[in-house]
Amino acid sequence: MREKIYDYDPAAALESEEAIAVFLADALETGDAAYIAKAVGVVARAKGMTELSRETGLSREQLYRSFSEQGNPTLKTLLTVMRALGVDLTARPHGTTT
Repeated sequence: MREKIYDYDPAAALESEEAIAVFLADALETGDAAYIAKAVGVVARAKGMTELSRETGLSREQLYRSFSEQGNPTLKTLLTVMRALGVDLTARPHGTTT
């Protein structure tokens, strides 16, 4: 008997601002721009693209395109979306933790 495999959507697990912050911090640790953009897209879907579009003034299409695997959001778009998601982008010296 074959075991049924289900697709997992990490957006379903992002129910709190803390979970979102940890998820994005892990993505930022990779230093991979495409991975980070995709992770922000996952968080955006968790919040709801329509609501995020309304809060940021960006179209849903622009949000989906910017934060897809092939996306390359501008810094302005990234900061606008992260603010709407309730998280900040901060800098700290390498090798330190908060």
